[in-house]
Amino acid sequence: MQRETAGERGPTRRDYLTYAGVVGSGLLAGCTASGDTESSTAMPSKADSSTANEHSGDATQTTADSESGYTVSMSPVGDVEFDAPPEQAMVVFSHYADMAVALGKAETVQSLYAPDFAGPSLDTFYSRLDGVSLDWEGLPDPLSNGVDKEMLYELDSDVHFIDPSYVVKTQDGWDADDVAEITEQVGPWFGNYHSGLQDQPVSAYADDYQYYSLWELFEKVAAVYQEQERYEALRAVYDNLVSDIQSLLPPESERPTAARVTLIDDTFYAYKLNAPGFWHADTRPLGATDAFADVEWDSTWGMFDYETMLETDPDVILHLWGMSPGYYIDDIRERVANHPVGSQLSAIQNDRFFAGGVRFQGPIANLFQLELTAKQLYPEQFGEWPGYTPGEPYPEIPEEEQLFDRTRVADIVTGTV
Repeated sequence: MQRETAGERGPTRRDYLTYAGVVGSGLLAGCTASGDTESSTAMPSKADSSTANEHSGDATQTTADSESGYTVSMSPVGDVEFDAPPEQAMVVFSHYADMAVALGKAETVQSLYAPDFAGPSLDTFYSRLDGVSLDWEGLPDPLSNGVDKEMLYELDSDVHFIDPSYVVKTQDGWDADDVAEITEQVGPWFGNYHSGLQDQPVSAYADDYQYYSLWELFEKVAAVYQEQERYEALRAVYDNLVSDIQSLLPPESERPTAARVTLIDDTFYAYKLNAPGFWHADTRPLGATDAFADVEWDSTWGMFDYETMLETDPDVILHLWGMSPGYYIDDIRERVANHPVGSQLSAIQNDRFFAGGVRFQGPIANLFQLELTAKQLYPEQFGEWPGYTPGEPYPEIPEEEQLFDRTRVADIVTGTV
């Protein structure tokens, strides 16, 4: 609980190439920590996160106490008491930073995992929203040397937007007692990591672990900041966007086969398109035919070589992080096109090898990524995807071809509405 006591830069292309081998591979492997060696086991959930709509109506419980404070409830942290909205927030993964930005609370973000990677990735979207930004330059990386108690004491955060199950499961020297110490001496934890893939939490938090959709998590973070009106306004934009998209989807028999991958060295790391979890919040509502739907793997992702990709040969390939430093789509596409097997892929030959967005997407990223993926999968219904220029903002799309209103979103975030 809150204790009763007390800029935008442009990395060089050399920087970008460095990220692929250093930060980039860490984002793929490190962010999931030990989860890449474990099966995804769904646990009981009030919300069916496999449904198309990411807001299933699981209302956030927020109650006021007798001294003008309030309580927000979320699994696995339970009922968390706040004296006032947080002014300082420890953030690890970028979806929580995106939530803070969306709620008009960008200035509260004190830290960010791989800021020189995640910051430009978010800027890609924010650049199309007047007055919306995140000052990520210079933010400390809370995972650079692992989650460190000394750093948490130094940050002195009012809230830690990270799942204690993730910390105990992936960080050396952490157990439930250490989590409790930080709660008592610094501030509460407020995160739910395993909803990303609906994978297994650590045993200390496994009882009654609840999975949430992206927009349910956002609703809870909005309650922490006491910004429910902003949440409701942005949710309305999201609901309208999903409704409009799904009303125009072609019959299932006419939808393309697609695969979402990340290429590292000569290995394609593949992700399910329509699986439960908020990591798929930008692909599942679009209902494309997953090229790997019938392929089983026990880890977070499937790993395939060029030959296997050609055997599967999806109509569309969505390259995760394709608008992020180190994975810019032009470089990746060129590598694949110059490979003797990769050049035979239908997605390469038909120019349907596209830049995807970020995996750790918050509400703003989710809106843009739904739009870009709809255009990439169904150009006849939603207009052609114009392509992405490495290092540039999200492409400028004519207003009549936009799937959601940028001005409306910017006005909500900046408080004009």
